[in-house]
Amino acid sequence: MNLNLKNPLVVFDLETTGTNVTKDRIIEISMVKADINGERTIKTYRCNPEMHIPSTSSKIHGIYDEDIKDKPTFKQIAKDVAAFMKGSDIGGYNVLRFDLPVITEEFLRAGIEFDFSQRKIVDAQKIFFMMEPRTLGAALKFYCGRELEDAHSAEADTIATLDVIDAQVKHYEGVSIKDKNGKEYEPVKNDMNALHDLTAKNLVDFAGRMVLNNEGEAIFNFGKYKGKSVAETLKRDPHYYDWIINNDFALDTKSKLTQIRLKSQFQK
Repeated sequence: MNLNLKNPLVVFDLETTGTNVTKDRIIEISMVKADINGERTIKTYRCNPEMHIPSTSSKIHGIYDEDIKDKPTFKQIAKDVAAFMKGSDIGGYNVLRFDLPVITEEFLRAGIEFDFSQRKIVDAQKIFFMMEPRTLGAALKFYCGRELEDAHSAEADTIATLDVIDAQVKHYEGVSIKDKNGKEYEPVKNDMNALHDLTAKNLVDFAGRMVLNNEGEAIFNFGKYKGKSVAETLKRDPHYYDWIINNDFALDTKSKLTQIRLKSQFQK
């Protein structure tokens, strides 16, 4: 294994009822944990989402209402999932935009506080798109020289993603890269801190409503206050906080916003 790990790395993938982060639910989660010595452990669960799975989604992942009607809900397996991830860094494919926001919402609904901000996060898709903009199947073919079997099976996707991340480190170590905006990064290093900085450094909330600017300050990434300091905006327009809290924003976004607001008030 090429990855230089200081902590175990859990790569996970979700199959869901749809693509709405706040409304759709997990129906399958697969996790593969790579220990520091390279040993792998795989766990896969199917869940009853307590809602109908649209046929458009079932046609993609092959999971229908009948397949999961007798399965536990995510709330019932949430503690086991959190225990498997405990103490590990996190990886995935498109994990920042979809899988992490969805599982964060599910943990919050289950009453479990699982703080992903305390873990290093590596998104194989972000590295891949910086270098070779394609799909997971193409990434596996490019980096590992093999076809992706059982695409849209959570377990197959997680195993493929771990192999891609592992191969990416070997392929790009020492290479300097630029993002689509022309920003140049340090050469790729075989180090989880550096990989986290490359893919998730500016993250505040998983929905991307807030990001960190170059000075490390949280700013809004949408709406009329885009680019403005979150803390300063809430001081000048406290009703904006109420508007977000009372509307259809992700629970994670609301939680992070509240943390920033409370911290700002404490520092007065």
